[in-house]
Amino acid sequence: MSELDTKIYTVAQIDAAAAQLAAGQLVAFPTETVYGLGADATNEAAVSQVYAAKGRPSDNPLIVHVADVATVEKYAATISPAARQLMAHFWPGSLTMIFKLKPGVLSKTVTGGLQTAAFRFPNNQATLSLIKKAGCPIVGPSANTSGKPSPTTAQHVYHDLQGKIAGILDDGPTAVGVESTVLDMSTDNPVILRPGAVTQEQIEAVIGTININHHHVGKDETPKAPGMKYKHYAPRAQVYIVDHTSDWQQVARWLTNHSQPAAILAEEAILTAINWPDNVVQYSLGTGVQQASAHLFAGLRGADEHPEVTVIFAQGFSQQGLGIAYMNRLDKSAGGAHFNDKM
Repeated sequence: MSELDTKIYTVAQIDAAAAQLAAGQLVAFPTETVYGLGADATNEAAVSQVYAAKGRPSDNPLIVHVADVATVEKYAATISPAARQLMAHFWPGSLTMIFKLKPGVLSKTVTGGLQTAAFRFPNNQATLSLIKKAGCPIVGPSANTSGKPSPTTAQHVYHDLQGKIAGILDDGPTAVGVESTVLDMSTDNPVILRPGAVTQEQIEAVIGTININHHHVGKDETPKAPGMKYKHYAPRAQVYIVDHTSDWQQVARWLTNHSQPAAILAEEAILTAINWPDNVVQYSLGTGVQQASAHLFAGLRGADEHPEVTVIFAQGFSQQGLGIAYMNRLDKSAGGAHFNDKM
């Protein structure tokens, strides 16, 4: 892929960014969750460039972003009453739904060769305007190098993809910070395939009991949704999850004894309560799981800006509500490693 002059577009320059998309170029865009890497979902050549720019495996399906329900109706074979209830409650918003497709409406570069596709109606006015002006639905995986922490600012996108994409629409930091919930509505029994910003409890309050998928996708299987098969969210340094508030004093002692440059990602109260060694980079996750979710990926990327840091200790949260999505991302970034295991 030849080097491109990656332009940063302001919200006032949406027309120019939309023209790039309509011409088959790649433009990263903001959502309330993370920044996505946009391409015309109906342009197979453009979609293929997404995989190349990210270094993304070709069997990892893409989410199609739309600016109205009518676009989903154009492609989906059926939309159940339950799905329409969820649309009414959560769209625009951080819920992605998978539907069976009408025959031949989207290429296998979008679907990974499956007969289903995932759709999302994002809650970001700049991106909704971008989609409308481009005149097409747009695919939108996270706008980062595959395997790395997802981008929550335009600067994160530029760091990973400068020279590989035509432009980035900058609308400031994202508010939610973890990706959308992916809900499979293509079967009779809805299943969460990827936990995200919309919780299981919120969905069940609308349509009743659903399940969360815990199946590990094998190397010869095509995942039905992003985030199910391949390594994700990993910074350069090894991440260890610190499960309990009481463990942080042990972390401090370990760091003092080992004199190892490290980064700490934790709530502000934890950072201020402990006298950390001088060679520790501190990154505040704010207060509570909602703020921590918004800051997690930025914290992991911030640690990577310190080449001397080889280990990151990150705060775990209870796996309830939004904590399920937070811990899903943190567990993947750590490869399942916990501080207590390290000890």
